[in-house]
Amino acid sequence: MQQEISRRTPSGQQAEQALARSAVQQNADHLHLAILRKWFWARKPDAGFLLEGFPATLLQALVFDEWLEARGENLTACLAADPLSADFVVTHYRTQGLLIGAIPAAA
Repeated sequence: MQQEISRRTPSGQQAEQALARSAVQQNADHLHLAILRKWFWARKPDAGFLLEGFPATLLQALVFDEWLEARGENLTACLAADPLSADFVVTHYRTQGLLIGAIPAAA
């Protein structure tokens, strides 16, 4: 792959773009985790909470699970607008039996 990137072939350019997108996503994950880590460890133990938009990636979900386990806490439920989605985060919480679907808006 590195040779293709070095030669600037079409597939090499696509690979380079994919690697750049991956690096941006990893940086975003680390930033979100740093912000939420500070909040999570500063709050009172067993204080209830509701998070929207976090965890947004499987990495964030796995790290969040580790934080909860370290404090001896558990999630009650995770709400998803599309509980049948194949999204990694939705699948992760569905597998744990924590996923519930959103209530559809009144027609």
